[in-house]
Amino acid sequence: MKIFVGNLSYEVEDRDLTILFSKFGKVSSVKIIRNIFSQTSRGYGFVDMPWVIEAQKALENLNKYEFMGKNLIVNEAKPILD
Repeated sequence: MKIFVGNLSYEVEDRDLTILFSKFGKVSSVKIIRNIFSQTSRGYGFVDMPWVIEAQKALENLNKYEFMGKNLIVNEAKPILD
């Protein structure tokens, strides 16, 4: 399941999200979206978890969770529609 993670502190790195989400199960990948020129975080990213049950547990526990000084917004990522 692909999970959207918003309201990230600009100091959060991919490794930080991997550790946080790994508490709930296997993490396939983590990608924090960055400005193409400055490489600074844009304040959101995506986490892939292969097992839906584990991903649901992460969603339930981490939405509005305070992490590095900010309350996370965590929900299932929606596909982009044309």
